[in-house]
Amino acid sequence: MPYFRIQTNVTPEPAARKALLETASARVAQALGKPERYVMVALEAGTAMALAGSDAPLAYLELKSIGLPPESTSDLSRELCALIESALGIPGERVYIEFTDAPRHLWGWNGGTF
Repeated sequence: MPYFRIQTNVTPEPAARKALLETASARVAQALGKPERYVMVALEAGTAMALAGSDAPLAYLELKSIGLPPESTSDLSRELCALIESALGIPGERVYIEFTDAPRHLWGWNGGTF
């Protein structure tokens, strides 16, 4: 049920993409206390983007999950920024993150909802 989207103007090599997806999946599951089998991660690399008038490496992240506790977003921000800096070399000041708590009845899966 957690969905983590990484949109960036950086274009990592195929092996680095695979490693980022795998690492992100595991870290999101751990950080949210959710089974990894429900975590979906998307990477949109090489996107034309600018922040503060500059196209220096940057990323826009979205983390959506059922039951996303508002008091944990600061810790999640720190964790996700560290992941992106480690994997893509993008410093935290060049990363925006959107957190969304999704109501169960608005999150579909396997022909039903949660």
